[in-house]
Formats: sequence, C-alpha cells, structure tokens
Amino acid sequence: MFRVRGIQISLHSLFFVLLAYFCYAGWHDGGMLGAWWSAATLLIFFACIVLHELGHSFVAIMFGVKVRRILLTPIGGMAQFDSIPRKPSQELLITIAGPAVNFVIAGVLWFTVNFPDDWDYNLAMGSIGDLGRTLLVWNVVIGLFNLIPAFPMDGGRILRALLATRLPYARATFWAATVSKIIAVPGGIFELYKGNYIVATICVFIFFAGEAEYRAVLYREQHEARWLEMQSRPPEGPTAGEPPLLGS
Repeated sequence: MFRVRGIQISLHSLFFVLLAYFCYAGWHDGGMLGAWWSAATLLIFFACIVLHELGHSFVAIMFGVKVRRILLTPIGGMAQFDSIPRKPSQELLITIAGPAVNFVIAGVLWFTVNFPDDWDYNLAMGSIGDLGRTLLVWNVVIGLFNLIPAFPMDGGRILRALLATRLPYARATFWAATVSKIIAVPGGIFELYKGNYIVATICVFIFFAGEAEYRAVLYREQHEARWLEMQSRPPEGPTAGEPPLLGS
C-alpha cells in the first residue's frame, strides 16, 4: 500500500474478505451508513496494529536490523525482519516496543474519551466517543494478549530474551517453546470443551509455532557451527614435495 521509513506496508488478500464481512454486518444492522461505520472501525483497528508493528520495527532499525515489510492479515500483523539480534537486551527492547505502543494508545484514549455508566463494549454503529472507547478496550486487549509467554506472541520472545541472559540462545528458545506448548495444550482442550473452536484452533497454532521457532533457531545454530568449522580448517593443497598436477 505504502512505505514508512522504507518499510513496505502490505495487505494479505484475505484481509478484503474480512473487510467485506464487516461491511455486510454493518449494512445488515444500519444500511449503507452502518456499512461505512463498520469499515471505518475495522480500518482504524488495523491502523493500531500497524502502529504496534512499527513500534517493533523502529526499535529494530535502531539496532541495525533491516525490516522488509509489515504484512496485515485477518488475524493481525507481522513485521518481517532480516534477522533477530542475538543480544537478549536488544531482542527484549524490540519485542516490548509493540505492546508498549498499544498501552500508550490506550492511555491517550483514557484521558480523551468519557465512559458513561450505560456504555457497553460492542461493534454497533455509534458515536465517535463510542469508537474511541472501543479502541481503548481493543488496545488493552492486544497489549495484554501479546504478553502471553508463548510463541508467536511477543511474550514468547520476551521470555526467551530473559532466559537468554542466563542460557545459550538455542536452549533459551527450547524452554520458551516448551512453555508455549504447556500453555497451548490445556488451553486448547479447555476452549474445545467450551465450544470455542476458533480459540482452540489458535492454541493449536501456538503449539506448532513454538516448535517451529525452536527448530529454526537450532538449524541456524548448526549451520553457523558448520560454517565456523569450515573456516577454521587449513586450506587443502598438494602434499609437500609433490608438484601440482596440471591438466593438458
């Protein structure tokens, strides 16, 4: 769509399916005005997600990490980095920057909107004040949800960064991924029992995301170890006293 400090902001094609659904729901409740209101609400919500990802990205750029793009999907946003710093302090700052943006947005809205006694959180068409209060709740939820200590949420990376101050990076990733699985398995079973199939599916995704993160880090560690070993080997040449063979 556009670029911010060289970072490409992109939309996944399924995002338009979500937008169409919100427009239809708004039109069903309030006609054309309702459709426009629902679309505006969704776009403003995703603007907050872009700001969340830009929080990660700007801090990453400060540490010399190249950020290729921010991809917006129906389930959220994803900043694509060339690499993640192995220094725990840098990874920690990059990671917490995203939720911090959401809490700052919520704080600004807290001091600029009013909460009447009869206000109820919903997506129905309402006033600008209703939209501001809804965005306040959403930003708090996004910030807290991302602090869950499980991959691929920010909390999983925060946990790894903290563990990496005491453990090797791969080992820290292993334990952070293990915590992800411990959270995902009972959470998925509980949500499945309650009939919340979407949340249960997210728990399944969290389970495999933690394992994928660990395997990716382990692969990079092994690849770097082999590369260092190859560099440390002396160059192979002809045996002393024997002239090199030349082809004719």
